[in-house]
Amino acid sequence: MTSFDPPLSRRAFGGTAAGAAAALGLSATDAAADGAATPPAERPFRAAGKPGRGARRPNVLFILGDDLGWADLSSYGAPEIRTPNLDRLARQGVRFTDAYSGSATCSPTRFSLYTGRYPGRTKGGLAEPIADRSVGLEPTHPTLASLLRDTGYRTALIGKWHCGYLPDYSPTRSGWGEFFGNFGGALEYYSKLSSRGEYDLYEGDAEYGDLRYYTRILTERAVEYVSRDHGRTPWLLNLNFTTPHWPWIADGDEEASAEIVRRIKSGDVRALRHQDGGSLAKYRQMVEDLDRSVGKVLTALKRSGQEDDTLVFFASDNGGERFSYNWPLSGNKGSLQEGGIRVPSVLRWPARIDGGQVSRVPVYSPDWTATLLDVGGARPHPAYPLDGVSLAGYLLDGTEAPERDLFWRVRGERALRRGDWKYYRGKDGRDRLHDLSEDVREQADKAPVRPELLADLKSAWERIDQGLLPYPAPA
Repeated sequence: MTSFDPPLSRRAFGGTAAGAAAALGLSATDAAADGAATPPAERPFRAAGKPGRGARRPNVLFILGDDLGWADLSSYGAPEIRTPNLDRLARQGVRFTDAYSGSATCSPTRFSLYTGRYPGRTKGGLAEPIADRSVGLEPTHPTLASLLRDTGYRTALIGKWHCGYLPDYSPTRSGWGEFFGNFGGALEYYSKLSSRGEYDLYEGDAEYGDLRYYTRILTERAVEYVSRDHGRTPWLLNLNFTTPHWPWIADGDEEASAEIVRRIKSGDVRALRHQDGGSLAKYRQMVEDLDRSVGKVLTALKRSGQEDDTLVFFASDNGGERFSYNWPLSGNKGSLQEGGIRVPSVLRWPARIDGGQVSRVPVYSPDWTATLLDVGGARPHPAYPLDGVSLAGYLLDGTEAPERDLFWRVRGERALRRGDWKYYRGKDGRDRLHDLSEDVREQADKAPVRPELLADLKSAWERIDQGLLPYPAPA
């Protein structure tokens, strides 16, 4: 693939359409009606109802890609990128077509996942994203890790933290017993330099020297962790890759790495953004490398004998960036249109959930916090009520999926989803209403024909917003 692609042939278009149909959860009949080949067989999700009483609490392996677009996996319709390991994970579990991040950029989503609450409930969550040392996740705030730790889990975070900097903020101050990774939002993959030229690879709170390609290092660490003899003690591992976040450097691109390092050291604080670099081919290389890395960790998990009793979840932290394939969604990272917040999400737990299934239930980051606490036998702190809801009953016992509003807020934009309806206001200040069941691309504005519904969803958004912290005035 190059940065300029020729027009699709009929065969290529058919394959792309089939992938998109499968990603959206269309049936084979629906896809055929659209002129596409039959998509891979998936059946609508149904809880297996496997006995859980007396079963051990699951290990949790929660894997995040960084700026991975909704359709960047071949199981979600990518026409060129091939992700066999993540596709296999989807076949062995449940693929979610309507899963969302907690926000449209890196650190607010991580706040929503770690706390189970809207980012706007905490000062650090108002930064979109965190870019300096002034804010972070307060160590006094309960987290997924601290709550599971208090029930007997071992906890570790490997990879990108992006919830504050030393000396005040760190995973080891917020419930993770082990930390190996970077504190900031991005780093150069070989030198580990941040945009300001600071070295950013740590073990615990101490710098750790290793100038190899970062994704390799994180993969090795994760393989070592899941391969340990944990005995009967359950564990939580948050594995946060930086791939495929800019800069666009793949394993072996040492010349490109050296040029970016030169620019960083010369004082170019935007060098990591790599605005003059990257291509569709390079992006494909990075995503496929991420897939291979996840595959190595899953292979180690299987060899350890812990696969059946480990709940594995994979998602992106927000929508895709400039080289991502988001079709048919509109918008990308930073936007509350679907392309900025709808993310690929896969869950596998062999002991309790059957594979080969697809779920169209709308879910988002705070729900996974509530769900993991539920299955791990932990309760939320009463002083910090969750904004997410547990999906354990839906996933394990066959109860109805929870019906509630999904809420998002970023500077200049707002969104709320209720069922198939989405209320959205962009930076132009105009309120829109979309029926996602027939217009996932958000092109048909139903506000003029459904004014009562628009007013209802707008009021619901404003009621939630009133309970959140206000954004600070721009500097």
